[in-house]
Amino acid sequence: MKLKNLFFLIFFIASALSAQQIGKLAPETKPIVFPSNAWGVDLMISEAGFGLGTFLRKSFSQNLTGFVDFSFSEAKDDREVEYVNYYGQTFSIGKVNRVFLLPVYAGIQQRLFTNTITDNLRPYINIAFGPTTILTTPYDKEFFSAFGDAITKVALGGYIGFGANFGISQNNLIGINLRYYYIQILDGNGIETLRGKFKDHFNSVYITINIGMMY
Repeated sequence: MKLKNLFFLIFFIASALSAQQIGKLAPETKPIVFPSNAWGVDLMISEAGFGLGTFLRKSFSQNLTGFVDFSFSEAKDDREVEYVNYYGQTFSIGKVNRVFLLPVYAGIQQRLFTNTITDNLRPYINIAFGPTTILTTPYDKEFFSAFGDAITKVALGGYIGFGANFGISQNNLIGINLRYYYIQILDGNGIETLRGKFKDHFNSVYITINIGMMY
């Protein structure tokens, strides 16, 4: 299933759960005041694989929130072709290095449609920017032992996204965010991902599920 189809499926299910409240104006009900701080984890899914992250958010107003986040995920070359052998093992012909991205970003999140959609569904756009550590390990070595020969590079990157938080709980935070990442290596040499082929930037779309607590 394509990533965008998966995103819209999750978004549709979550929206359906709150369909009785979406789009209704409730002038007699005061807006819910959510706690200004939130912390949690990000579960990241992309065509390159899975990732895991954490975030810390601070609300400056009802609509504007600042945040920092850190994540760890695998990156793949767009030219890479994967094969599956008889035993179900996945491998890539000509692959030289595994690549892992460790971005530390700061950003802002702007809530949308505050006066037209109830607090049960809180859509937003967000943007973030910051340094990224890129970690490479030899592909021809066993996954964990290869970290003994890891090489790091420094990059700058960021993402822009669209998502929503769901529910009216003032303790638990559940949301989903569709993000487009772009990361540029700074030294100009690039990384040999496939034999004889170097890559000086990485870009990918991630579906990120946010699970956390507000306080």
